[in-house]
Amino acid sequence: MLSFPQLEERGEAPCGVLSVGRVFAALLFLFSDTMSEPFSRRERGSFLRKGDGIVVKAQSGNVWTEKATVMTERDMERVLRRIAVEIVERNKGLDDVVLLGIQRRGVHLAARLREIFKAEEKVKVPAGELDITLYRDDISTLADQPVVHSTSLPGDITGKRVVLVDDVLFTGRTIRAALDAITDLGRPERVQLAVLVDRGHRELPIAADYVGKTIPTSRSENVEVRVKELDGTDGVVICERNGGAEHGVEA
Repeated sequence: MLSFPQLEERGEAPCGVLSVGRVFAALLFLFSDTMSEPFSRRERGSFLRKGDGIVVKAQSGNVWTEKATVMTERDMERVLRRIAVEIVERNKGLDDVVLLGIQRRGVHLAARLREIFKAEEKVKVPAGELDITLYRDDISTLADQPVVHSTSLPGDITGKRVVLVDDVLFTGRTIRAALDAITDLGRPERVQLAVLVDRGHRELPIAADYVGKTIPTSRSENVEVRVKELDGTDGVVICERNGGAEHGVEA
């Protein structure tokens, strides 16, 4: 795996004027190990914050109540297999395809797609992890200290077909941040987006190339994707805020 600083040292990272995004990316690698520890401590408590389509459970009690299950473990497996087939078809194979999972649940979904490709296509597709925390457009307004996770690349992504993988597509702001991060890491031939759930309410002109399921939601609801690696179970549920009115939380 090549980290951003390693790419810079080898001269394979994009050159030119040092951007704010690149400074943030460098800081991400310097501090990701130490800053990720508070997340683990929070997650073991009653406070949980995750990717696009966050569910937040405050320490003061249950803020969100499960309203409906929209995808079971079997549904998730079937959807991921379909997405894998669509990726192969659209790219006419898997040559130069690189999977980049957006932290955190997107990383595990990307890993599952990689295993499907390995089993069905007999191809080991390179896969990496992308953290977009320091590229968020609302980072200055966050009440809590942002939690930075790792970013790692399986190699130089310049000239590659990068498939971004995330759990929920909501306003599109997480994906905008991911595109900014990718720009600082290389110049892919093409960037595609695969999401398990599209819940609508876009605020930016962003659409997914591969969608597991489109789920109509209200602004007062959240879509929570659960994966065994982090949550002990697979599934997708719609949660509603107790008492109603506030909007779902955006990553």
